[in-house]
This record gives sequence, C-alpha cells and structure tokens, in this order.
Amino acid sequence: MQEPYSNLSYWEYKSWLADVDFTIVGSGITGLNCALQLRKRFPEAKILILERGSLPQGASTKNAGFACFGSVSELLSDLERHSEDEVLKLVKMRVEGLKVLRETLGDRAIDFQKCGGYELFLNTNLELFENCLSQIEYLNELLAPVFEKPVFSSVANRFHFKNVQDRLLFNAEEGAIDTGKMMQGLLQKALRQNILILNNWTVTGFETLSNSVEVRANSISFKTKKLFIATNGFAAHLGITQVQPARNQVLVTKPIPDLKIKGTFHLDKGYTYFRNIDNRILLGGGRNLDLTGEQTDALGTSAIIQAHLEKKLSQIILPQTQVEIDYRWSGILGVGAQKKPILKPLSEHVFCGVRLGGMGVAIGSQIGKELADLLDPPKNMKV
Repeated sequence: MQEPYSNLSYWEYKSWLADVDFTIVGSGITGLNCALQLRKRFPEAKILILERGSLPQGASTKNAGFACFGSVSELLSDLERHSEDEVLKLVKMRVEGLKVLRETLGDRAIDFQKCGGYELFLNTNLELFENCLSQIEYLNELLAPVFEKPVFSSVANRFHFKNVQDRLLFNAEEGAIDTGKMMQGLLQKALRQNILILNNWTVTGFETLSNSVEVRANSISFKTKKLFIATNGFAAHLGITQVQPARNQVLVTKPIPDLKIKGTFHLDKGYTYFRNIDNRILLGGGRNLDLTGEQTDALGTSAIIQAHLEKKLSQIILPQTQVEIDYRWSGILGVGAQKKPILKPLSEHVFCGVRLGGMGVAIGSQIGKELADLLDPPKNMKV
C-alpha cells in the first residue's frame, strides 16, 4: 500500500477505494449509463464513479435539453465531410439513443415534450435557406430507413421572429427535456443500485498493470480492475488527443409574461439555439464567432459571445419585448475531425466512450451502455 493517502482515514479508503472492480471517470450521461449497465451485468461488483466537479462538470448539467438529431443545414454540412451511410448511421444512433434515455428514466421523469424542432435562416442567408429548402426531399429520402416517413417540412413563421426568412424548416420528431430532472434521475438510480460516486475528484492519470489499472486522482493512487473513461470534453487530459474541448455559452432570461414560443430552435447552421423553459428564453451557442478562443475546457463566458446572444434575442427572437438576463453559464463539449464517437478499448483494462460532438443528450445513454459492453466478463468476476 502506498503512503500517504492525503489524509484519508482507514475507513474512507476501505469503503470507497479498496477492492474496486470498475472505476468510471465522469458522472455525466455517459458515465452514469455505463455504471448502470455494468451493474446490470455484474450485480455484485464494486463500481466507483469519480467526478471532477461538485456536479457533473462538462455538459451533462449544462446543456439546453434538446432532444434533437440534427437540423437540415447541420446534416447537409455533415454530408460534406461524411458519406451518406455515415450520416445515416449518426442520425440512427441519435434517435436510438434518445429512445434509450426515455426508456431508462421514463418521459415523466425527464419532462420529455415532443414539441418539434425548427430551423431559422437570417434574411442575409437567402442562398443557404434556398439550398436547404431544396434539399428537404433528398434528406427525407436519405433518412427514410430511420423514420419510415418524411421528417422535414417547411412551415410559416407563426412565432413572428424578425429578420429571418418567412419559412421555417420543421422536424416533428424532435423534442425537449428538463436537463436537471434527467441528471437527478440518473444519479438517484445509480445510488439506489449501490454505485459509489465521489465528487470533486480529478483523475490526473493512470497506468495499466498486468491485472489492473492504477488510477491517480487528488494526489493519491488506488487500483481498479477496469477503468472506463467517459469525460468527453476533458478526454485530452487523459491522453485521448482526438478529442478537442469546445465551450458553449448559454443565457436564460427572467420569466416573460405570455411567452408563446414553444419548441426547439436552431439558426446559424446549428451554432445558435434557443427554447422556452419555464416561460423564459434559454439561448445558447455562438462559438462560431471565435472557434479558436472557445476551444477550451475552462468554464466561463466571454463578452463577445454574450453580446452576440443578446443581439439575437433582441433582434430576432423577442424584438418588441423588454427582457432581463437571469443566468449565464457555459458547458464543455467534446468534438473532433469526425462526429462519430470514439468508443474503443485503450488497453486490456481501459476503455473510453468520448467525443459526443454536441449530441450528448441524444447519444450519451447509448454510448454509456456500449462502453460497458466493451468489457468481456472477467473470469474472476461474479456475474
């Protein structure tokens, strides 16, 4: 046994860090679903989750609660860098992932609302709008194996947004959830199944041994039989360099009387998004204004992007309404050259499920389950 243990008592070490079967780095959507799947497969295993924040730190408690799988302009952009088959698989993964999330917790527990998704186009983006409008039939045919019916259409601007094209592109299959309720539900389910969660524990490294993994965190080390990395935007800290962090900033207004906007909304090729939450406008994104500066895992906001969001609010969403901002925050996405998640073994005892590409709500549950299933039943483990 190594000394010292940073003032951990004998009881603390014995209860939480001794004889650990599975350690998961990150208590977000992916990490918690990985733990739940491991518990299902190994009822007697000791499962430990280490979380760097007081709450799930990256994006799981920071996101906008969009149950979406890609707007028209986003999918057309994806088709410039991916094959049709790859895009079809990405959409199918997102749709199936949302199904897993809803089945895991139930629609009521996450306040799921199938309110539809809309895409807006600025008046100055006429060429982009016309191209997207002309490609609706093509995308509906491409996605037919997933939805078995046309999913995209165009509708009138019934919300009276200003300075945008008079038609919105609509997806009836998308919806919204309550992010806080979702994470509370996952955490409570994990705790009920005797999954240990330690917050404010930052994993700084690990070393694969012959029959285990030595994990370094909070100036101590301990051994675990298997290690699962589910840190997404922070994955580069643990040597997964194919993942780059991407900070997304958000603001929420104070309550707005008689707010009739309902649905999830995208503009700027998906870089900006908003919705009604508790009669407030949640508005986020804008990192395309400073892609280099926002390639960071430092939480915080920037004046240029917050000003951009407020401008969208006042000129497009609610141009004739006086509103006040009540909350501002940021979350960290995990992105890369490809949108396909990285889901693979890093060694015999270490596995990762990262690079969710801003679609954590949609695919995090499924990636978590598949991360756990990368593990073959160990010979010395009770199943």
